[in-house]
Amino acid sequence: MNLPFKDLVIASNNKGKLNEIEHLLSSFKINIIPQATLNVPECEEPYLTFIENALAKARHASKYTGLPALADDSGLCVDALNGAPGILSARFAGNPKSDARNNAKLLEMMATEQNRHAHFYCVVLIVRNELDPEPIIAEGIWNGEILNEPKGLEGFGYDPLFLDLLTGKAIAELPMEVKSRISHRGHAMAKLLQKLERLSS
Repeated sequence: MNLPFKDLVIASNNKGKLNEIEHLLSSFKINIIPQATLNVPECEEPYLTFIENALAKARHASKYTGLPALADDSGLCVDALNGAPGILSARFAGNPKSDARNNAKLLEMMATEQNRHAHFYCVVLIVRNELDPEPIIAEGIWNGEILNEPKGLEGFGYDPLFLDLLTGKAIAELPMEVKSRISHRGHAMAKLLQKLERLSS
């Protein structure tokens, strides 16, 4: 499929997230450009919703590069913690960011909880320019449970602690091809690409 633009800046410095997005877009004729290669500074994420933060990141990247930009904002929402860590997922244990410390804090807070249900949420969007009044937006959700201990060596973030109910495995035990197909980000990207296909037809 030919997308309606040739270059697309990815508004993220997260290597794991960049790898997943590049994998999901690998079959399309498009030049994927991580924002770091164009010296785009880190964007503030001051908002209380995933969609507002994603939009801020996309507009920020487009402003600095003059190119269309894709941003994703996603996080883990745990029922027993009233939706935390939510938008603070990457900085749950404070700065500097640390997957290991985030996971340790989550395990500590869930130690006595019986309700282990949680879900990953992802909103992914594209702005064609900094002032685009019609960003292309899609979202995805992945339901599961929080494990009592980490499992697997793949992925990043909370992947070792999130049990996928369909496969019965932690995300960190799943190969990239499987994760990309069933994850919150995979679902959101599939919806986004369907919208792009309609725009380019």
